Amino acid sequence: MRQRAAPRAPRTPTLGDIASAAGVSTATVSRVLNSPESVRPVLRSRVQKEIDASGYVADGAARALASRRSRTVGAVIPTLASAIFAEGMDAFEARLGDDGHSLVLAQSGYDAAQEVVHVRNLLERGVDAMMLVGKDHDQAVFDLLAARRVPHVETWTYVEDGSLPCAGFDNRRAAYRMASHVLDLGHRKIAMIAGISTGNDRATERIEGTRDALQERGARLEAARVLERPYDIAAGRQALRELMGHSSPPTAVICGNDVLATGAVLECAAAGIAVPGRLSITGFDDLPLAAHLTPPLTTMRVPSGEMGRRAAEYLLACLDGAEPPPLPELSVELIVRGTTGPVPDEAD
Repeated sequence: MRQRAAPRAPRTPTLGDIASAAGVSTATVSRVLNSPESVRPVLRSRVQKEIDASGYVADGAARALASRRSRTVGAVIPTLASAIFAEGMDAFEARLGDDGHSLVLAQSGYDAAQEVVHVRNLLERGVDAMMLVGKDHDQAVFDLLAARRVPHVETWTYVEDGSLPCAGFDNRRAAYRMASHVLDLGHRKIAMIAGISTGNDRATERIEGTRDALQERGARLEAARVLERPYDIAAGRQALRELMGHSSPPTAVICGNDVLATGAVLECAAAGIAVPGRLSITGFDDLPLAAHLTPPLTTMRVPSGEMGRRAAEYLLACLDGAEPPPLPELSVELIVRGTTGPVPDEAD
């Protein structure tokens, strides 16, 4: 029996096909694709029409081989589950896209060894630059970036001495400001529901900043009053139950982010604990939900969108051959809402 021949794959259009259909040279088609501003609008429109009609897609691998640039930027973030990272990455990707670059994203799960794996994989795939979160990384990360001469930028952190390129803020100083607000309200029995500090310099610095403020006022952040939990609403609820079960419960709970604080507020509502009449609660990040809790959450507003945009602009400047100056520290704003109030009269 005669076998039916396999259908031929459709022929991929070439630059020559586009040039012939538009009545121009292949050089003109190339300029429309790579530097459209250099082509007269009428001619550019005619060529673009043929490109769109043919379904032509540039050969990125060939282009990367010729230019030694992939026009992709890698980013390794701890998690995609947090809205604060999502907002920052949206802004980061949008700014890269304005300059014709694409984003390749990986998440480490707060695991330093996994971050090394992702950085190596992204570099092997030819990314031109890299964005990281935080300042504490396995030395292998820095060695890999240096060996490939790939520029990078740190986010959600700030190093004052300029030893690392940072688009971010000082977590320790921001936490100090929040704790100072709570102290100014008269609270001294203060507890903290923090993020897991292992492999997370941001969580560590927020604990340190809180402790700094209390020590300055002659108070202490006792070890038993610091609970580290994953960023999860249920974990925040469980931690609040544990803290309020102490023989001498706190009058204020400072949370490492808004997710943990949301869990704490919800647990108070379920347990009949008045906020802020009996207990003041604070967050960190100012996620969209913070203003809509009952009562609305006192928190620190992190400019995650601005951070992402600045990080992208820094890397794009590096890729253009510039030596951008160190980025200034971003400001974090204390947002006072309804979950904080004076220390209760009946408190010891």
